[in-house]
Amino acid sequence: MEFGNQKILPAVHSMKDFDKMLKYSFEYGVFLDLHVGMVKSVFDYANSKNKKMFLHMDLIQGLSNDEYACEYICQTVKPYGIISTRKNVVKRARELNVKAIQRTFVIDSNAYRRSVELIRQSDPDYIELLPGVVPKMIERIKTETGKPIIAGGLIDDPEEVQAALNAGASAISTSSKELWTIFGK
Repeated sequence: MEFGNQKILPAVHSMKDFDKMLKYSFEYGVFLDLHVGMVKSVFDYANSKNKKMFLHMDLIQGLSNDEYACEYICQTVKPYGIISTRKNVVKRARELNVKAIQRTFVIDSNAYRRSVELIRQSDPDYIELLPGVVPKMIERIKTETGKPIIAGGLIDDPEEVQAALNAGASAISTSSKELWTIFGK
């Protein structure tokens, strides 16, 4: 498994959420919805707690989501990794030796084809597939791209987590504190 024995990647919306995450054994997680002025101090705090955190570049308030912003974040903040829907951001992170997750939404067969092409162009370390409650799509994209899959979105209960893992997902990203409690022991 890509994240040790960790099945859940806690998706953190606030510092209050991050403090909750610290109560569990998670080593990896995702920061969402950060203000640009907070990014450096939040990552300094996470690093002091030995947490390997991804930063969702698309959700940084006050910072453009392009390859220049990615370069700035990677060089000054030094996150464990980044997440983005934009291929140029994913490619730039990889060039800077930062783990990169290509986030993609598969809602129909056309979106599936576009996603596979995007993944081929960006060559991410991981793919975050949304919604994560469609096991056959997890298996299909993993087979077609050869990339590890993180399932995210609409996963509400342990059975859905297990179904996604059984379909080949490396982990599940979730902001559900209930799932953090179940899988964070």
